[in-house]
Amino acid sequence: MKIKSAEFLKSAMLPEQFPRDGRPEFAFAGRSNVGKSSLLNRLLNRRGLAKTSRTPGKTQTINFFSVNDAIYLVDLPGYGYAKVPRDVKQKWHKAMNDYLVDRPPLRLVVQLVDSRHPPSYKDAEMLGLLETAKVPALIVATKIDKVAKSQRPSNIKGIYKALELDEDARVIPFSAVTGEGVDELWGVIEDHI
Repeated sequence: MKIKSAEFLKSAMLPEQFPRDGRPEFAFAGRSNVGKSSLLNRLLNRRGLAKTSRTPGKTQTINFFSVNDAIYLVDLPGYGYAKVPRDVKQKWHKAMNDYLVDRPPLRLVVQLVDSRHPPSYKDAEMLGLLETAKVPALIVATKIDKVAKSQRPSNIKGIYKALELDEDARVIPFSAVTGEGVDELWGVIEDHI
């Protein structure tokens, strides 16, 4: 996809705050510090549009980014080990459930997993939630540039096994540093518009 415009639209936590224009939405989910914001910045070719941090839990709201005034890319709060109070985590959980389970414009959830480590039970829980909600999901293995080329096939195979993916499921290796996987990911997104 050729990016003509990309801008932060809004942050939201309640369904009544979500955009109401019906544009197709593509959400990005994953544990804290898996690289959601870095991936979004690389996809949009805009450094710093989605805020990144080394500290887990930087994204604390559902953030909508308007692309070409045609679609939204949606940065979801990370789950897992973010150092935030329990009540904040519970608010995140409710907001994400509200968004993921009953959002008609949601076309696809891009589930990010760190290619260097086996997926966690929280990653499996997220895929289970998406399956129950009948929301299409795509697995993207982030930080692939940090995995030796000789190790990549076994790491990708480990993702399939840990998440109990069918053989025909797609896992896209991705690097926000080198750009590997950008075109392939845009291709999947365009297929779902």
